[in-house]
Amino acid sequence: MGKTNKNTSYLKSPDLLPISYDERKIGIRGFFAMWVGMAILLATFDIGASGVRSISLPWVVLATLIGCIAIGIFISVVGDIGVEHGLSFPVYMRAPFGTIGTHIPSITRAVTASFWFGLNTYFGSTAINSIIHTINPGFDNWLLCYFIFALVQLINTASGIKWVERFADLAAPIIIILSLIIYNTLTADITEKGKSVWAWAESPVTGGAAFTAFIIVIFANMGFWATLGCDIPTISRFFKAPRNERNWFKRNRTNLIGSLIALPLTQTFMIMIGAAALMVAGTSNPVTALQETASGWMLSMLLLMIVLTQWSTNTAANIVPAAAVFSNVLGPKVSNVIAVFIVGIVGTVIQPWSVYEILTQALLFIGAILSAISGILIVDYYLLRKRRVNVKDLYRNNGQYKFHGGVNVAGFIAWGIGGIIAIRFMDFSFVVGLVVAGVVYYILTKYWYFKKFPQAEIEDPSDEKYLGITVGRDWNIDEDDEDDEDSQKEVVG
Repeated sequence: MGKTNKNTSYLKSPDLLPISYDERKIGIRGFFAMWVGMAILLATFDIGASGVRSISLPWVVLATLIGCIAIGIFISVVGDIGVEHGLSFPVYMRAPFGTIGTHIPSITRAVTASFWFGLNTYFGSTAINSIIHTINPGFDNWLLCYFIFALVQLINTASGIKWVERFADLAAPIIIILSLIIYNTLTADITEKGKSVWAWAESPVTGGAAFTAFIIVIFANMGFWATLGCDIPTISRFFKAPRNERNWFKRNRTNLIGSLIALPLTQTFMIMIGAAALMVAGTSNPVTALQETASGWMLSMLLLMIVLTQWSTNTAANIVPAAAVFSNVLGPKVSNVIAVFIVGIVGTVIQPWSVYEILTQALLFIGAILSAISGILIVDYYLLRKRRVNVKDLYRNNGQYKFHGGVNVAGFIAWGIGGIIAIRFMDFSFVVGLVVAGVVYYILTKYWYFKKFPQAEIEDPSDEKYLGITVGRDWNIDEDDEDDEDSQKEVVG
């Protein structure tokens, strides 16, 4: 009995149980504000700066809008997993990768998120250091600022998702106002130098080279959010949604408005700031550019915006998803609070600021690997299971997701093939990886693997048994009984 309870508790860590209807607190305004904070970070500026090295800003802006809308649609599609069933990314990944196999792709995502946490915290700490140095010229210690800033973000996230949303609500209007000031400050300096922010390109190219540069900006923006696109269920499980609503668009309204309006508009404006920073100071880093164009309290205000944006991004887009993965991998002894601080430790040890100069290429590489996972997720959830999930077995060691010793071999074969081919076509990595891995996974599971390991929701696609909020159901998992018969409770009223 003790062994069974140990195994059961491993899969049923309290922080990973399905989110009930009453626990969903994030609405349209909240997620919109979170996107405003998430999309404004220094790494975004680098895409804008890289773009205007070859093509003019109007083309960079168009490519950014295309890329952001495309990835926004994808994020909304994957996010339905969280909205419908209240499941986090690492828990649903037990379906296409197995109850043990889920750890490998999940950790890939968690380490990536930790990488971004460290990088964003570094940028924020340099801004904090500059603010203090402006007030007290004798101070210059970015490392001290780093550790203090990291600690504040981790405590904010460990306090719960509602506190993440509250900070986003507070920071979003301040960020918007200060970003407008930054853009005006930089463009005024460009005009004084006799340049046009909309016509300038560092080394302009034409023809096929221009088209390639345009495509790279599109896929850089898509690869940029491929990480969040994979594990958006970890956040979307907290979204408010109407129960008994069969219209997909109405059910996912919170995600759609945030991902198709807030993301494209905010990211595009940040791309413009990054391009302007390159024109002013020869770097995409606005901290450096602002130090050349502003001083005193104005500089401190603008640098404060940099701090707020890194904070907003890290809490929602990096710490929350990565902590869910570490909690899943390390089991019930590691609570969400402890997992949050593990993210901080991993992100710091990696020292990601050392690769900032090759960031765009790194984004494409990461996008290639994670796009393959995304393709598998979409095929598994929509095409094979048709949004129906045998949720209770996701929390059972000996359920249908055990496969070969806890590993879905088909998922790993598809991931490997999709990831390798995507890396070979790096400029188009996101789409190539998504499509190839999805097609391979579909063929392997439909005509081979799921014949060996039948899936209840595919054999009997019952709405009443296997849908969640669409039929007004909360999934209630019995934490003590490995073989509990049903894990459903109807939401009343």
